[in-house]
Amino acid sequence: MTQQTVIPQLRMTDAARAQAFYIDQLGFSIDWQHQFEPGLPLFLQLTREGQTIFLTGHAGDCQPGGAVYFWVPDVDATYAAFIAKGVKPVKPIADMPWGVREFLLVDPDHNKLRFGTELPD
Repeated sequence: MTQQTVIPQLRMTDAARAQAFYIDQLGFSIDWQHQFEPGLPLFLQLTREGQTIFLTGHAGDCQPGGAVYFWVPDVDATYAAFIAKGVKPVKPIADMPWGVREFLLVDPDHNKLRFGTELPD
């Protein structure tokens, strides 16, 4: 497996709400977190099945409404696992004309999360 060399960073405005979505519903785990002191913004590194993202509560880092594309080995299994956890996709799973089977989620801060698997030739 190739090591991930870029880590996408997404803005969160409510750490508890973001963690509930990413951890409880999507199955990410917290690798580490940093907070200068209680009451200040939280910064998290999360990983799910070898894919890592940063979530930041710092307003100067980035704005809500970002986007990340996750390549997964079996998009149908990923979709089924998310649906079983109560996740409601914005766009359901479908084959796309560009040769990918994918679906789209939106997190509580309007960040777009697309999951896909390349279709066989």
